[in-house]
Amino acid sequence: MRMLGILLIIVGAVGLIWGGVTYVKDRDTVDLGVAKIVTEEKDRISIPPAFGAVALVAGGLLVGFSSRRKTT
Repeated sequence: MRMLGILLIIVGAVGLIWGGVTYVKDRDTVDLGVAKIVTEEKDRISIPPAFGAVALVAGGLLVGFSSRRKTT
């Protein structure tokens, strides 16, 4: 549960700070022997601020409860 909490904290922080994640994927590749031509396409995964806040709070609660549970 602690790892899930840490993952939610990271996703929530990314959602609140940057608003999402941008990544690049190779779309078309042509190999001409000597030269190689690659077309790249940028995509974006948007994370709404409300979801980022909920994920951040839920992750904090999971980490808090999992560490509290192990010490008792």
